[in-house]
Amino acid sequence: MPPAPETAPAPGLAPVLGPAQEWLGGRLRLHHTARGAHRAGTDAVLLAAAAGAPEGLVYDLGAGTGAVGLAVAQAGPRSRVVLVERDPEAAALARANAALNGLADRACVLEADVTAPAALRRAQGLLPDGADLVLTNPPFFEGAGHRPSPVAARAAAHALPEGGLEAWLRTCADLLRPRGRLVLIHRADALPACLAALRGRFGGLAVRPVHARAEAPAIRVLIEGVRGSRAAFALRPALVLHGPDGRFTPQAEALHRGATGL
Repeated sequence: MPPAPETAPAPGLAPVLGPAQEWLGGRLRLHHTARGAHRAGTDAVLLAAAAGAPEGLVYDLGAGTGAVGLAVAQAGPRSRVVLVERDPEAAALARANAALNGLADRACVLEADVTAPAALRRAQGLLPDGADLVLTNPPFFEGAGHRPSPVAARAAAHALPEGGLEAWLRTCADLLRPRGRLVLIHRADALPACLAALRGRFGGLAVRPVHARAEAPAIRVLIEGVRGSRAAFALRPALVLHGPDGRFTPQAEALHRGATGL
């Protein structure tokens, strides 16, 4: 297995830790960023569930405070996970969460910009052609066509510059070894842009729509692909989160407890 990049905390940065909260039915305990900033929710649950229990080197790009990558490290005891995050506060909390959950020996944090040019990415430690699996929940908005959050950390977590999604997914391909696997979650209306950015880099693409309710349009898509594959496209069965009573469906409830995968 290729070694994970060497990392070190940013100088002088110590996270302010409040009470940790249970996640995935108590399988993990997580410190989060300040109130109003981005926190792990259903998107993170679904991305972790789609990853399964991998072996080898795993990158979680845009890791935030580490929820997805740490869930994967816990599920896959033969994996090594690199949590990639550009925000220093979130990165510091990801380190604290790895230590809190006894995973610091297999989950390290790398402060890097996923959309930077290749030379800068590699200088920051994002080395090419080595990952077995890349997981990512890219920022959902691109360019100026959205209303940014007044909370700076949340705005940064949710927005990319124009052309940023293509750059983000190009980095995913760059990190993976040939035949390595990508799993990402995004807004359902971003599916055409995601497929366009993945074209020519990934095959064996599989899309799972995620619906808030059975009768409503999809709100998310889970997309998987294999670098360099020529396998055919597959549309997987939809996942429905809520029943007519507004409660989680049995499948969604089990996913949020970490009791099943996708």
